[in-house]
Amino acid sequence: MYTFPNKLRNLAIAFMVIGFLGLTYGFLSAPATLEESKAIVAASHSDGHGTSHEEASHDPQETNAVEVQAGHHEDAAASHSTSTEEGHDVDHDEHVFHQLSNKPWAALYVAAFFFFMIALGVLAFYAIQRAAQAGWSPVLYRVMEGITAYLLPGGIVVIVILVLSTLHLNHLFIWMDPEVVAHDKLIAGKTGFLNAPFFLTRAVIFLSGWVLYRYFSRKFSLAQDSATDLSNHKKNFRISAAFLVFYIVTESIMSWDWIMSIDPHWFSTLFGWYVFASMFVSGITTIAMVTIYLKSKGYLEFVNDSHIHDLGKFMFGISVFWTYLWFSQFMLIWYSNIPEEVTYFITRIEDYNLPFFGMLVMNFIFPLLILMNSDYKRVNYFIVMAGIVILLGHYMDVFNMIMPSAVGDQWFIGAPEIGGFFFFLGLFIFIVFKELTKAPLLAKGDPYMGESERFHY
Repeated sequence: MYTFPNKLRNLAIAFMVIGFLGLTYGFLSAPATLEESKAIVAASHSDGHGTSHEEASHDPQETNAVEVQAGHHEDAAASHSTSTEEGHDVDHDEHVFHQLSNKPWAALYVAAFFFFMIALGVLAFYAIQRAAQAGWSPVLYRVMEGITAYLLPGGIVVIVILVLSTLHLNHLFIWMDPEVVAHDKLIAGKTGFLNAPFFLTRAVIFLSGWVLYRYFSRKFSLAQDSATDLSNHKKNFRISAAFLVFYIVTESIMSWDWIMSIDPHWFSTLFGWYVFASMFVSGITTIAMVTIYLKSKGYLEFVNDSHIHDLGKFMFGISVFWTYLWFSQFMLIWYSNIPEEVTYFITRIEDYNLPFFGMLVMNFIFPLLILMNSDYKRVNYFIVMAGIVILLGHYMDVFNMIMPSAVGDQWFIGAPEIGGFFFFLGLFIFIVFKELTKAPLLAKGDPYMGESERFHY
């Protein structure tokens, strides 16, 4: 039986405390009024003379003086121009205010979704192994079951954020604002699907289905350890095959709901697959890293270099698959140059240049160079190094999917972003390793366990 070491437990708690403080600071420092927002913008865009660029370029008195001196407009025209500019400035200030107010919420949401999607990606990989009746992976089943324990608490956190969004405590989803819908024909045409009751109902159905599969599969897995027949194994096979059908449909709709609808004017038919690839490789990478950690502590004695090698192959292969989807989505939209579609990438290239292209290096080029060599896939150091980069890269992927639509160009990696990541990292470690203590780390009743123990590539 695995014992949760106090050092790791304390580290997880420390991460949660540090993360909570960072998130708290982020929410407390976010503007509560329009005036506070304007003060923040003025301070961040100061030209060194105590005046912001925005104030200098939108000063009505200065504008009027220039117009009078130039003689280009009559008094009435100048007055109308000034009032128009002031109206535009008010709309712009309100827009920036909502973006700055969204910043801690978006940081919280990015981190919450990222760690939730790791558990969901592991659940999909686990179900595939069960449905395929794979012979190499049963020695890793308990690790996968431990990681998927985060699915329920992580999913509840995400749904709570979604509920708070429907209560208008933030502006992450603009289609939830009745005033926006009233003045936007495109969003108004989607209200049959994008409405709060249906949105939350779908979320609850999705999470319930995923958690129920995890519960019964874990139950049958544990029962098989002491069973005298293969009835529990067969039940696990059947529900895993059925779950994969449910999963591939609900995962796609979830990605539309929880991420793509943050920017309801844009859509991609590849988006569900793109999010799936990101969560799948993140989940497999986490399996590899948890496995290597446990083995370094003297557990999982039946896991050998060949198992690590296979996990490394999956990390490499799904990283290439993710890149294929990224390129397909990006290049087709960029080449067609349809304004409604290409604006999604223009925003990210212009305002998020470093994280946008940086994640491509972290998620494709780095794993390609490190994991292409077959021998490196057997070396724990290379797997861990590649795994850390891949996980951080896919965190940046989620960051790029959510932040530009939620906060526009008002972004930077600050206290709430770092705090959110550390809080959910600590929560993830605490829940996963706590779950690993509840059952033997070897699913000895699985009929393919002997083959898995003797596995050699």
